[in-house]
Amino acid sequence: MMLSEQQIHDLIAQGEGISLEFKTCAQQLNRDVYQSVCAFLNRHGGFLLLGVQDNGNISGIAPQAVEQVRKDFVTTINNPQKLTPPAYLSIETVTIHDKIVLLIHVPESSQVHRCNGRIYDRNEDGDLDITDSTTLVAQLYLRKDNNFSENRVYSWIQPEDLRADLIERCRRHVRINRKSHPWVDMDDVALLKSAKLIRIDPETRKRGVTLAGVMLFGTDSLILDVCPPHRTDCLLRKVDVDRYDDRDLIRTNLLDSYDRILAFIQKHLPDPFYLEGIERRSLRDAIFREVASNILIHREYASGVPARLIIERGKVTTYNANRPHGFGLIDPAHFVPFPKNPVLAAFFREIDRADELGSGMRKMMLYGKKYGGADPQLIEGDVFRMVISVPEFEQNGTRVGPGRDPDGTQMGPRWDPDGGMSGAYQSTNIEPTAEQYLNDTQLHILRFCLQEQGINALLECVERTNRTKFRRQILAPLLEQGLLERTIPDRPTSKNQKYRTTEQGKRKLRHEQ
Repeated sequence: MMLSEQQIHDLIAQGEGISLEFKTCAQQLNRDVYQSVCAFLNRHGGFLLLGVQDNGNISGIAPQAVEQVRKDFVTTINNPQKLTPPAYLSIETVTIHDKIVLLIHVPESSQVHRCNGRIYDRNEDGDLDITDSTTLVAQLYLRKDNNFSENRVYSWIQPEDLRADLIERCRRHVRINRKSHPWVDMDDVALLKSAKLIRIDPETRKRGVTLAGVMLFGTDSLILDVCPPHRTDCLLRKVDVDRYDDRDLIRTNLLDSYDRILAFIQKHLPDPFYLEGIERRSLRDAIFREVASNILIHREYASGVPARLIIERGKVTTYNANRPHGFGLIDPAHFVPFPKNPVLAAFFREIDRADELGSGMRKMMLYGKKYGGADPQLIEGDVFRMVISVPEFEQNGTRVGPGRDPDGTQMGPRWDPDGGMSGAYQSTNIEPTAEQYLNDTQLHILRFCLQEQGINALLECVERTNRTKFRRQILAPLLEQGLLERTIPDRPTSKNQKYRTTEQGKRKLRHEQ
């Protein structure tokens, strides 16, 4: 969470409190830093400011000690022997009045954490060790249990209100794949209880189906009653970048939602041939199976933010409501996964729609670069984002593919301008168009022509000498698409002719940024 210098000044002016703690840390970390982290995780989250005295004076951290302090914090916070379970937290370096301060945002956790085997809770401006207080520990666990929105109990919804056909579909799946699975011989009610989808409300003491149970097996109208914002918006934006080329607005149970997300992906993304050993593997399906399950089982359903999956030129971006355990780009080397909806995640694993927590992300990172030519980006925040590179057609139509494997081997099939698309790409039914796939030179021309430019200036800016080829290969597609226009349209060959980017071209540039 990026804060401005003024915002940090405002924080310091508030003084220490239930969500704010100062630590001096001039040369090294204070020993009680991790107790404060544990307390914030267990309470409502908060901010740690390292390099600030208890009275609010900014003493700063010694410049030569900053990197070691950062390294020690990141290493220790991911050490399960120090903090259990470990936490993924980011640490920012801020300079205030020529003094270095480290800012750490600690979000509220959905789990109970221990520091050195002790449980800490936040009380006003201090960290309270509640390990030996049975009452306080019990209250903390109850509060955390209720923190999972998936566990919200609806006593007016009973098993007979759910879709028996969906329950039978899951039972049939485990029967085929694991004949000894306990669900095989259970009736519907027993299966729901086994999957923790029927619970007792801790306040009313009434039994009912949980939010997770409704999202998995509820009718569409029932889902709308308990979670009105629920939807997954799948968009294809390549030609009409202001709206969309294709769309599937999914407002149904999570099982059918999963299938429709994958169907949308398979409809619009290529599946290049790839051998792993002697077996063919679908990189596309391996990656987006994890993407689809992440969108559904790690969503914060108490939020009104809808989920989105957007296929654009060269990438797929997803947006998902989230209860963050850190902020910023996730480093896979130091990532410690947190279950967002452990009941839903466990159920998806039982029906083989998701892998164990953390292994899915590792699989995505393993295959992501092979498929799209760049590592996937996972950005933690109030809205969790994934950016997945995907293979794209080149402007000149000579080939298509995800780039090259680390050994330099070209992975994707080629586009034959006369014979169509080879290999598995044929199943996508997408014809390449000039507007869909602008190359870097054309994008550079659009930026350059934000101010009117003559043909000589354009040739010079892209280091070309052949006017005929330049006009045919670069300018003509831009003019045909309405991204570029002539200043003297009635006299195309006028010696005073210049070119300028249209409003549509400007929107295209904004989209590419």
